[in-house]
Amino acid sequence: MLSLLPFVPLGVSNHLIRWGVPKEKITELNWWDETQFQGLTVALTPSKHFSGRGPFNRDTTLWGGWVILGKNTRFYTSGDGGYDDHFKEIGKKYGPFDITLIEGGQYDRRWSWVHMTPEEAVQAHLDVNGENMMLIHWGAFTLAYHGWTEPIERALKEAKENEVNLIAPEIGETAQLDSDQHIPISSWWDF
Repeated sequence: MLSLLPFVPLGVSNHLIRWGVPKEKITELNWWDETQFQGLTVALTPSKHFSGRGPFNRDTTLWGGWVILGKNTRFYTSGDGGYDDHFKEIGKKYGPFDITLIEGGQYDRRWSWVHMTPEEAVQAHLDVNGENMMLIHWGAFTLAYHGWTEPIERALKEAKENEVNLIAPEIGETAQLDSDQHIPISSWWDF
C-alpha cells in the first residue's frame, strides 16, 4: 500500500501538520521546484491566483499548477488561476503534454485575473503545447453567474476553431489516452 506522501505548495504544510499529517511525509515545493517520486518527475508551476480566505491569511501560501512527467506520459494541470504568460514558460520548460487539465469555469469580469474564461483555457492549453485537453473547474458548484453548461459549451466551440482535442468525460468516468484512440465527446451535461 502506498503511504501518504503529499506534495504541496510553499506554506501549505503548516495546515497539513495542524490536521495531523506528519511533517516528514510532506514535500513542500516552490514554483519551478521538481522532485522525483516512483519514477515520476513532479514539478510545481506558477498560477495566477491568491491564497487564503480571510483578512489575516491572504497570500500566506503559494498557489500553483502541477506537471507530472513519466516515462510514457506527460501530464499538466493548471490548478485554479487566471491567464498570463506563465503558460508559455511552462510549455517551453516542460511541454509537450499528452493531456492538460485546464481551469475554465467560475469566471467573471470582476475576478478575471484569477479565473480563466473557456477561450483563455483553450489558449493556455495551446501555450503549454498539449495534445488532449480536459476543461476543469466547471459543473461542480456555483461561484460565478454564468450558466452551468456555459463553460464547456464555449470551450468546445473554441477548441473546434483551434483544432484542439477537448475531451469531456462524464463526472466519474475514466478516459484512457493512447495514440490509437480518439475520445468521443458526448453531451452528457444536456439533461
